[in-house]
Order: sequence, then structure tokens, then C-alpha cells
Amino acid sequence: MNLRAYALKAILIASACAMAAGAIAQEEFYRGKRVTLLINFAPGGPTDIEGRLLARHVGKHIPGKPTIIVQNMDGAGGAVGTNYLGEIAPKDGTYFAYLTGPAWRHVSVKEKARVDFLTYNVIAYQPGTTVYYARTDIAPGIKRAADILKAQQVVVGGLAADSSKDLLERLVLDMLGVKYKYVTGYQGNAGARLALQRGEISMFAESPPGYRSIVAPGIVAKGEAVPLFYDPGWNGTRYTTPAQVRGLDMKPFNEFFKETMGREPEGKPWDIYRHILAINGAMQRMVVMPPGVPKAAMEALRSAISKLETDKEFATDAEKSVGFVPDYEASENVQAEVRRALSVPAEDKEWIANYIANAPR
Repeated sequence: MNLRAYALKAILIASACAMAAGAIAQEEFYRGKRVTLLINFAPGGPTDIEGRLLARHVGKHIPGKPTIIVQNMDGAGGAVGTNYLGEIAPKDGTYFAYLTGPAWRHVSVKEKARVDFLTYNVIAYQPGTTVYYARTDIAPGIKRAADILKAQQVVVGGLAADSSKDLLERLVLDMLGVKYKYVTGYQGNAGARLALQRGEISMFAESPPGYRSIVAPGIVAKGEAVPLFYDPGWNGTRYTTPAQVRGLDMKPFNEFFKETMGREPEGKPWDIYRHILAINGAMQRMVVMPPGVPKAAMEALRSAISKLETDKEFATDAEKSVGFVPDYEASENVQAEVRRALSVPAEDKEWIANYIANAPR
């Protein structure tokens, strides 16, 4: 065996030893421990459904197989749970979170954050979208999606004036020229959904897990509501069809707008709409650990989430629970990708701030 072969063999042995040592360290780190998964929205909503799906399966892929319990902490459009993770949650690796909306909040309301979101440890993220639907009894009657343009008494519900959900709802209605009343402050999607069923609001939007599992087989199937459109994926250069909406009988908003308005969408509201899609849509769901957690904890969780990609039990459960299999991006480059994405021109931030302040009541 020549010198080069000896050197290569030595490198491979050293690498294998390092990997083995890392696996042992991770296993010892979590052996016998209980880990809490925080979900920043209320039980029954899309974030909760997906978060509990993750909690049921990710533990078996974490060395040491720790017990995972779920804690819901909703409020302020997800900000309460996000702030708790950064300020109060244990930083010993026994606490992580499944969050919706933190990336957009960092961009749009950074001054309100008590802990800079860029100091959190992003382990993985999942692209997402939003499905819009409305009651059929909005005057003069909604039988199909295009009828929303002639609706006279739309009352759209939201979670928080500065949340991406509320902004998207208002932006699409403003671009379509639909007059509406805006009611926000509902504690999660489940609360707003119930308000729509009671007739307190007449339009709402939520991500596909809630729509597929609750709305479509419920009020849509009964003829009490109709689907309108969904947000397309947007990566800054082209539109994509999110996996979560494949098979649903509705159009992406950009196509719906062109078909009903007879022209392409344009202007500042359209620019802001696509900013939100590029950030919140690409990172709608995020698996995050608090600032300052041990590296072994982050590596163990990231590796475990990556292994879900080939977990058949997870895939079967996901299809049953949410109608699709979540596709998490959990590479070592995630943190850098998030930092690069969270950049919006100052003039657009100012426009957003004014838009939030002048929300119709």
C-alpha cells in the first residue's frame, strides 16, 4: 500500500471515529430526558396539527430517544410563543419550537421583538401557502370564487394586524377592489374558523392542513362556504405550485386576478404581497431552538428531522393528518439562508408600517 493510500485510509478512519463519537455524544445528551415542543398557535389549527405530527415521529430519530411533549402557547399572531422561546425557555437543548410567522414578523415589526430573531437557532423550515375561503351567504350570494368581486358585506377575520396572514388577506381584497370590514385578534385559526361558522366574519384564510382536514370536509362540503384561491409559491423569479394545494379545485391568486380582472397584478400592494410570499411562504413553518443551546442538541435535532424524509410511518401519518407529506429543509446552511432572506427595502418596510396602522375597522 503506497503512502497516498495510507493517508486516505487514515482520513477515513478518523472521519468514522469522529462520526461515531458525535453520535455517542448526542445519544448521551438526550438519554432519559424529556423534551418540550412549543407550538405558537392554539390547539386545532394548522400549526398545531403539523407540530403534533412532527412530535409523534421525530423523537425516534433523536439519539437517546427522548420523550417529546407538546405545549401550545398562542397569542398576538404567534408572537407570545416566539418571545417565550427566546426569553424564558430553557437553553439546555430540552426545548424547541414549531413556529408559524416569525420570519415575517422579524421583517415587519422588528422593533417589537424583545429578542432578535436572528439570534435564534433555526434548525429547519418548510415552505407553505394559504387557502382563502368565504361564506356562501355574503350578499348578494357567493356560489363560485369569482363572485367575491361583487360581494357587498365581506367581513374578513384575522389574528393580529401585523401578522402575515392579516396582511395577505387585506392585500388580496384591496387589489381586487372588494370593500370589506376587518376584524382581528382571534386566538388562532380554530377561533377564527368558529367565528366564520357563527357568521361573525364571512371570510378567512389558513394553511392547507386546517383547510383539508376541517374546512373542506366540513363547511365547504355542506355548501356553507366556497374556496376562493391560494397563494402561489414565489422565489423572487418564478411562481410555483406548493405541494400542499395539489389536487385542490382552486387557482393561485395571480391567475385568479388575471382571469377576473383581465390584466396582470401590479403596483406597490402587489410588490408587498410577493415580499410576504418570498419570506413567509418559503419559511412558513420553522423548527427553532432558543439562542445559546448546545451544538450537540442542534445537530441531533437537525439530523432527526432530515431522517423524516425516508420515514414511511411519518409519510403515512402525514397523508392521513394533513393531506400531504411536509418537506423540511434541514441542511447545515439553513441559518445562513434565513439571514439572507430576511431583507426588505426600507421604503417597503415603511409602506408596510403605514398599511398596518391604517387597517380598516
